[in-house]
Amino acid sequence: MSLESVRRFLAEAAPDLSIIELEASTATVALAAEGHGVEPARIAKTLSLKVGDRPFLVVTRGDARLDNRKAKAAFGGKVRMLTAEEVEAVTGHPVGGVCPFGLATPMRVHCDVSLRAFDEVVPAAGSINSAVRIAPLRLAELVGADWVDVCQEGSTL
Repeated sequence: MSLESVRRFLAEAAPDLSIIELEASTATVALAAEGHGVEPARIAKTLSLKVGDRPFLVVTRGDARLDNRKAKAAFGGKVRMLTAEEVEAVTGHPVGGVCPFGLATPMRVHCDVSLRAFDEVVPAAGSINSAVRIAPLRLAELVGADWVDVCQEGSTL
């Protein structure tokens, strides 16, 4: 169902984008990078977070880590990761396939400035073996994301 919601979203908002489906799982940054033949940093990972009871998403480069101090300042409180059950309930996507497209629940989406280092990134597309190739600026535009600086400099997985 999640992949279908992404298909519907892209058909309406960006019909020129194609969903890439692989046989193998791309549920982790390392698997996605290998499967799509790109460096891990080009995988646009989507973090499912909340402050208090307010869920939101942060899309960042695959090798980045959230900086808790920056995140607290940017989002107005202590940031917590959603549980796997919460992730699927609010996004409609399984862990490993979470993306900012075709969400089950309207929510705020933020893109970390680290994505701007690339002309093209590869976010998931609603399942553990699907993705799209897209320019970071277009990704942000399609989902109405704002740009934030919430990751650590020079981070790795």
